This record gives sequence, structure tokens and C-alpha cells, in this order.
Amino acid sequence: MTIDYETHFQQSILRLKAEGRYRVFNDLERKAGSFPLAKSHVTGRTVTVWCSNDYLGMGQHPKLISAMSETIGRLGAGAGGTRNISGTHHAIVSLEETLAELHQKEAALVMTSGYVTNEATLSTLGQMLPDCIIYSDEFNHASMIHGIRQSKCERHIFRHNDVEHLEELLKASDPARPKIIAFESVYSMDGDISPIGKICDLAEKYNAITYLDEVHAVGMYGARGAGVAERDGVMDRVTIIQGTLGKAYGVMGGYITGSRALIDMIRSYAPGFIFTTALPPALCAGANASIRHLMESSEERERQQYNVQVLRDMLTNAGVPVMPTSSHILPVFVGDPVLCKEASDMLLNQFDIYVQPINFPTVPRGTERLRITPNPTHTHAMMIELTRALVWVFERLGIKAEVRETEAA
Repeated sequence: MTIDYETHFQQSILRLKAEGRYRVFNDLERKAGSFPLAKSHVTGRTVTVWCSNDYLGMGQHPKLISAMSETIGRLGAGAGGTRNISGTHHAIVSLEETLAELHQKEAALVMTSGYVTNEATLSTLGQMLPDCIIYSDEFNHASMIHGIRQSKCERHIFRHNDVEHLEELLKASDPARPKIIAFESVYSMDGDISPIGKICDLAEKYNAITYLDEVHAVGMYGARGAGVAERDGVMDRVTIIQGTLGKAYGVMGGYITGSRALIDMIRSYAPGFIFTTALPPALCAGANASIRHLMESSEERERQQYNVQVLRDMLTNAGVPVMPTSSHILPVFVGDPVLCKEASDMLLNQFDIYVQPINFPTVPRGTERLRITPNPTHTHAMMIELTRALVWVFERLGIKAEVRETEAA
């Protein structure tokens, strides 16, 4: 019997297109020194980017570019292999020292991405702690969910940011069993922030450790940009802080920080770390320069926060359905995958504004949205233009100005 593999592949894509959630990647070319402007290889014109996770525009900062250029000229392009073989270059060691200092922990471990870091760390933790139970917020990132599943240990899902439900689950469990509470600080699709201090209270009460994903918060919050835990004065109470170098810090990579013994255990046992080529020296040097700069400078954070407030007010006053948020992320509710894609296309084709549609499985069905992330480089004129464009597009597509809070899928 002959199996027609190509037909299976094609049918899977047709299903996505029929549901209105087929993903199209816009071919863009960011312009260093003039971001958020970028050249669109789709339209051939210059567009204004409103959905970048380079939250502070650090990807084009002179200090970062200089550090990377100097390092690649001096040390070459690649890392030379895994950390175990020949990839433990001094730039990555120095970066880990900076990250430990940033989060005021004993040690840090750098991996290739935030996704890999979550998956590798949570799966290894669950396997290394005998009879462990993991408690996971229902809105946790896919990388955390996959890591928890791969740990093969017992898991409980608590309602999003619901500390009362979390305590119910903790109270019902055997006090003698190891426990991990895994959650995020800033949830990137809704833009809300978790009650870190209250979750730490429960961890201490029920003898659990905490695993905090700060990927959308590092660089953005706190006096030195260490995240929401620093801003809230609870960083020392969190057992493990996980972060990324690929958002506010403008490069790529992921990391964890914690006690020296914990970091050494993950370094020694996690396959996702052991068998992966290390980040190149230039990326590590760029990340180090970016972190050091944002530990000293609050200018970028202050300007970004100002722009977020100004744009939120503009959109709200214009009747654009901005979802409730307490962070730097402004989700605009659409509620339909086809309309969401059409709105994104119209913004790009009619106004040279790039905002990517966010559909299932990134968000629950029926909560499709445009996710807007103002950064310090957006001007007042750009914000006015975006607001007018959204009003025009929503009117023509019949999208109602309905502000909704999401529910779990």
C-alpha cells in the first residue's frame, strides 16, 4: 500500500486556512537606527512596526551593536560546540555572572532560548525531585506546559492568578512531597501581572519552591530592570527566576538563576542544555552590554511606560476595544480569527502599519486579538496614526468596541 504523505501535509494546512488561523510571516527588514520603521518585502514600502517584542528598542542600541561587532571581529562567529565540548567561552561565563548579579542569586545558566530554558529546567526539576508535584497557572506559556508534561510527575492546574484556588490544591496535597509552583510575572497575551508576593507566601507556608518566568518583564520593571519581582521587592523570595535575552534585551537566548546547587544540577542533568550548541560569543557580549546598560539607565523604561499610557488613553478615548492590562502590552480585542487577519492585512496594506494577528492556539478561541507593544521609539504622530487607522479598519469590518477579559480555553 502506498501512503500519500504530501496529501496529508496539504490537508493539515487546508484545515488551518478553513479555520482562519493559518499563519503568514511578514517578510520585514528592520532598519538599525530608525526602528520602529522597517522595510516590508511584502509591500515594498516602509512600515511602522507595532508588535515587536524588542520592547525597548535595544536591538539597535549603539552599545549592543558595538559589543557584538567587536567580539565577532576578535573571536569569530560560532561558539565551537556544546558547553561540554568547546562552547564554554569567556563571554558566556561573563554573561552568567552578570545575570546572577542582576537577580541577586548565587548562579545563572544560559541556554539557547527562553523556550528551551523552560522546557529543559521544568522537565529536569520534576524528574530529579522524587514524587514531585507541580502546580501550574492555567495561562502558562507552551514551553512551561511542555516542560511540566515531560517531567512525568503529578501536576495540578490552578485558575489564572487565583491564589485561593492554588492554596486549595496545595492544602489537599501530602505535606511531605516536594512541590513546585510554576507561574509567570507578565502574561504576554493579556498583559496582566501575577501576585508574586502572595504566591511566595503560599510556597513558604506549604514548603514549595517557586519557578517564575519573567521573560516579558526582564529589562522592563524594577530599578535595574530585573523584572516584576524586583519591582515588588520579592526577588529574594523566588527560588528560580527564568528570563530571556530575546525581548527587552534585544538579542536572543534564555537563562535561569538560582542557588549554586540548583544551577549545577540543571547544568549536569538537563538534556536540553547538555546536547545543544552554546550561544556564540558575540550574542553573549551583546546581551551583557544590554543588561549592563539597562541596570544603570531607566530612560528607556520611563519613555516606554509613558508611551504605553498615552497610547492606551488614545485608543480608549477613540472607542478601540483595548483589553484590561496592567503592563506594557496593549491587546485589542477582535474575537474572530478571520476578522483579526483581515484587520491586520488592512492595517498593513492601507496604512503601512504592521500588527500581527494573534489567534488560537496562542490565545483561546473566540479571544483573537491584535497585540500592540509601544516602545520608546514610537512618536506621538505614530500613535495618532495608529489610532485613526484602527478606528477606520474596525468600522469597515464591523468590529464592535467590546472590551473583554479572557477565559481559559
